Amino acid sequence: MKRRVFLKHSIALILMMVTLCCLLVVIVTVLKLPDASTKNSEMVLYPKIRSRKIPHDFKLSKLGDMMLEMLPHDLAFTVFVPSEEAFKRDLRLDSSDGLKPDKYNDTYAIVSRVLGFSAVPRSIHSDSVKHGELVNYESLSGFSLYISKDIDGMLVVNRVRSEMVDFKRDEIVVHVMDGVIMDADFEQSVLSDETEED
Repeated sequence: MKRRVFLKHSIALILMMVTLCCLLVVIVTVLKLPDASTKNSEMVLYPKIRSRKIPHDFKLSKLGDMMLEMLPHDLAFTVFVPSEEAFKRDLRLDSSDGLKPDKYNDTYAIVSRVLGFSAVPRSIHSDSVKHGELVNYESLSGFSLYISKDIDGMLVVNRVRSEMVDFKRDEIVVHVMDGVIMDADFEQSVLSDETEED
């Protein structure tokens, strides 16, 4: 009989100790939390990042202009144009060298291929993509584009982040990207061309 009473008391003691430990953890956690600022009514979880909307006097690179000239300007398109640095870094295309008469055809072929991967036959503004949402569109070449919005409102397309968004040229919406949107086969052919040149 004493053994049963002892077991009942020991179980109650263990439950009380666990409860006290949990209560102690909650109290310590609450006491160590930083105070919320009352100066500002809004709590900022992330640092403010400057807006990357395209200024009114912005001009695309010559290669970007070449991409847009391939499309009809009276129809709605969205084009994810690589920046000048992305053309140089990812495709080894430089507008000063690639637009010379002896290299123009090769440059035109590469840029038109990139256009096929990065143009969508509809208007997609950065405001039309909601935070936390992943939308899927097919490009002109049938390549799947997965578009989302990051924390500061910039579009991310197939893991390529935009530098500037919502530039309008006639009916075409242009987003300047920090990389080149392309499929694996084209990327492999670009990489193989680089190794041959080295």
